[in-house]
Amino acid sequence: MDKRVQFDFEVYFTNGGNLKGEDFRLDIMGDDITDRELADYIIEDLRLLMAGKVNILNKQIFSEPHKRKSAKEHSPTERLIDLSHTIEEGLITYKGLPAPHICDYLSRKDSQKFYDKGTEFQIGNIEMVTNTGTYIDCPFHRFENGKDTAEIELEKFAELDAVVFRIPYSETLEITDEHFRNREIRNKAILIHTGWDRHWNTETYYENHPYLTESAAEYLKDCQVKLVGIDSHNIDDTAGKSRPVHTILLDAEILIVEHLCNLDKLPDEDITFTAAPPKFKGVGTFPVRAFASVKQTLQK
Repeated sequence: MDKRVQFDFEVYFTNGGNLKGEDFRLDIMGDDITDRELADYIIEDLRLLMAGKVNILNKQIFSEPHKRKSAKEHSPTERLIDLSHTIEEGLITYKGLPAPHICDYLSRKDSQKFYDKGTEFQIGNIEMVTNTGTYIDCPFHRFENGKDTAEIELEKFAELDAVVFRIPYSETLEITDEHFRNREIRNKAILIHTGWDRHWNTETYYENHPYLTESAAEYLKDCQVKLVGIDSHNIDDTAGKSRPVHTILLDAEILIVEHLCNLDKLPDEDITFTAAPPKFKGVGTFPVRAFASVKQTLQK
């Protein structure tokens, strides 16, 4: 059944005054909606300015057919999908490379020596190689004179128009240029969903993984895509010692994101992708909090 929410609300304005509503009903996508999402919707839909504190009261979720069906009546909002693996103590991302060590530089207990009671802090210390977790490759990773994470323009990391390609590893491990034809891909981020992320942090993950061929990399370069991401162990075939896909893409300043996850939660199109690393000089690879922004609709 479709779900609806009924609630009361109070909006207080930063320049004085307030607005209240009772028994307001709204169609929702899914089985629930947070108070914060409802508050944001009320402010956006009513085009309220200088809104401050918002109270959502007497919220009830119930099953009822949606009232609005026309697309022109839909109010778009955005949902963020996390596409990154969690980095934790002892995680092996790539065999042969050390796992991260995560510890306290200053523990909460030790901080009590320097601060008032109830004002404890923790300052962490992390030791790791840059190829850890979900990470991005910049040209410096492959080329001595290539751009590092500090030199790549922010526009190449953030809010990229993206498309998802479904290429299940159960059907093929070798991803060729043919898989990318008959789609609009120029100036877009290409996200490759193979399903390999289900093997994350297991022995299976490191061997016989899905990868792109050299012809696929050449085709994507010729189409001038902006970024290529994959939910696999490596975008190249690691059986040999050459890495043609890294070479071709990074030479063209096409960024690479490896070890993505949750691509099954995305639609094929109408999404934006972000994978921004810290601004390090002399570093060509670094972990990112990769995520996609997906348009969805709420209906009154």
